[in-house]
This record gives sequence, structure tokens and C-alpha cells, in this order.
Amino acid sequence: MQDDLTSVWEATANNAPETQKPEGEYACDVLVIGGGFTGMSCALQLAKGGASVIVVDTIRPGFGASGRNGGQVIPGLKHDPDKIDRLYGEFSTAFAGKTAETTFNLIKEHDIDCDATPSGWIQGSVKRDHLGWLENRMREWQTRGADVKMLDTAEIQALSGSQRLVGGWLDNRAGQLHPLKYIRGLTRAAQAAGCQVFAPAPVQRVKSISRKWHAEIGDGTASITSDHLVVATNAYSGDLFPKLRKSLIPVNSFQVATAPLSEEQLATVLPTKTPVSDSRRIGNYFRIGPGGRLMIGGRGSFADPVSRAAFNGIVSELHAYYPWTKSVPIEFCWSGRLAMTYDHLPHIHRPVDNMTMAVGYNGRGVALSTSLGKAIADNLLAPDTPLPLRFSDISPLIAHDMHRAYATIAIWYYRLRDYLES
Repeated sequence: MQDDLTSVWEATANNAPETQKPEGEYACDVLVIGGGFTGMSCALQLAKGGASVIVVDTIRPGFGASGRNGGQVIPGLKHDPDKIDRLYGEFSTAFAGKTAETTFNLIKEHDIDCDATPSGWIQGSVKRDHLGWLENRMREWQTRGADVKMLDTAEIQALSGSQRLVGGWLDNRAGQLHPLKYIRGLTRAAQAAGCQVFAPAPVQRVKSISRKWHAEIGDGTASITSDHLVVATNAYSGDLFPKLRKSLIPVNSFQVATAPLSEEQLATVLPTKTPVSDSRRIGNYFRIGPGGRLMIGGRGSFADPVSRAAFNGIVSELHAYYPWTKSVPIEFCWSGRLAMTYDHLPHIHRPVDNMTMAVGYNGRGVALSTSLGKAIADNLLAPDTPLPLRFSDISPLIAHDMHRAYATIAIWYYRLRDYLES
């Protein structure tokens, strides 16, 4: 039994790659702020393309959501493909549909040991009212050649081991991985390609002088000059770029993991190791994690948890899906912060021609952030290479300082709607 809030990923990961605090003055073609999936996949692709790259992270690579999430590798965006077509065009929809493939190919190319498994993904429902739009979503991907299918009640209950689910769809493009092993493997691959990774290395301020970015690091004993700046801080964006921070709603995702299940239990609970997400507006996601542990996650409070009592709601959801788990100890409890946007779409910003920002994955972080980081690098290496999403202006949310209050109201409203549906 763990006494603190250590994640199961931290307890089962390989050693972290070596990084160091920067000392002195450095220069590079591209400075990447943020050592998560976006920043590190961007840095890796840039370094492979011959650019000199430095990545800085306030704590260490993978400290934020990239090392704490559920590890589900899900293609697509929050919106369905027909809507993506209308918003961005077919090129963007094709990009979104291949994000899981891009991620698995990157892992294979660099031989990253992260328990990556293309086991598919199930979006299931406890609400029969949801089955119509789930089938419509499945059909839209199916018409685009995706390997997907609907699941009836018997099929989804056999694949999940839960009698709570009444139907859903299976996306065979998807899968899962160990997110902390993955970001550490990405970091090592970037370093092997020639990228310098500094951590802990908090950026205190940046300024543009004669079309060069000058970043002051830590206590001022280090500085980095670059031609281009990539900001990949997502939900951990601080006051370095206040407009960017105020354009996002940071949301905590809480997760728990049980003690290892028995072989008999694993034979009936997610027997194909296919992860599941619940279709409710305020839903849950679950999978089999390291050591044969059953994991479940979902929306938590906006305040960071300080004790295990904060996870009682998630544990109750686990017991609702699998009543017999009431006798199974909870070994790990942890949280991570993800970034929501007002339109539930990722945002790419280029406020000036030598700065690129990418944020707001809305729960699709592993595959989407990996792929978007790579796409940004391809665009910087060859500016004629199109980005999959168009640039948008940074739009701070009205009364952002009150986001906890109005987001809490929205969450209760969504929960009410979920409750009223049959």
C-alpha cells in the first residue's frame, strides 16, 4: 500500500534520462519550452531534420500530464470527422485519424520501451440514449476507411467485464502505453539525435531582440538565444505567457489503481486489455495497468488533492463498474492536469512569425500531442509543409480568474444531463 499520492507510472517506470541545470549562455535554432509529448516529439523531429534544439522544463520531462495520464492512445479529436471536415477540411480529418498510427510508428522507429500495445479502444456507454450518436460517430470514421465496429450489449460486457455498459464502439486503430516510460523514451531519443534537454530549468522571462528570442533561465545564471520559440506548456502554463494561460481551463484528472488482480479476475476483466472510455459528459476511463492492476480515472476537483479522501468519488465509480472490487485494495492514487479549451479543439497559435504555441488536447493528449509536435517541427523545417490545423488568435476567457466557479457549475449541469438520460 502506497502512503502518498505517487502514481503507478512513477512506481513502475524505468530510470529517468539524465538532464542538467543550464549554466552560462547557449544558442540554438529552436528553443522548446515544455518537456512533455508535444515539446519532446517536436524537438526530436527538429533534431532529426538537422536543427539545433534545446528543450527546457521547469521540473523534469514528463512531470506534467504527459507522465501522469491514463496512457490511452486514441486517434481523432473530440469532434466527429464530418465536423472536422467542416471546420478545417479533409486534410485535418485525415491527420486526426492517423494520430495513433503516428505515435506507434514513432515508438517503433526509436525502439522506445513503453509497453505500447495497439489493443484498440472502446468508447462505451451506460446510457442507451447515447448509442445513436456513438453509432453515427463510428459510421463517419468507417466511411473514411477506419477499422471500427459497433458493439452490442453482450459484446461490450464480454470485452469489459462490466455489466454496467450497454453498448458502444470499438476503434482498432487505438491502443495504450506506459506514458512515463514513453516520455522518457522520447527524451532519450531526442538527446541521441543531438537535442540538449535542460531540467530543472524554469524560464523566468523571454524577450525578442532583433528577431532573436532571449530566454532567462532559473536564477539568471543561464540564458538561451534562439531563432524560433516553441511553447508547449499546455495546462502547466504559468505567468510567462499570461494570455495563453487565460485561454485555457486547467482541469484535474484523478486516477486510482488497485492491487494486482488474480489470473482468474484478469480472465474476465478487460480480457483483451482493450482500454475503455465512458461516453458520459462527465465520464470515466479504465484499463489494465502495470502488474495486472485495474485502473480508473475521471474528473476530479480543481484543487490538487492532498489526501486519499479526495479520490473517494473515483473509487465509487470503480465499484459501480465492478462491484466485486470493493474487496480489492487501492494501491495508488494520483492526479494530473489537462487543458480544456472553450471549443474542445486544440489550438495552435503563431502570435509572431518566430513563435509557435500548441495547447488544449481536451483528453486526447497522448496521440494528438505527439502528432502535433511532429507536425510543427515539419513546418519549421520546411515552411511550405502545411499544418493540420489553422492558426488561431489567443483568446483569453472572460473572467478567467473565476474559472473554477463557472466550470464547477458547468460540470454539475453536465452531470445532471447525464443523470436524466436513460
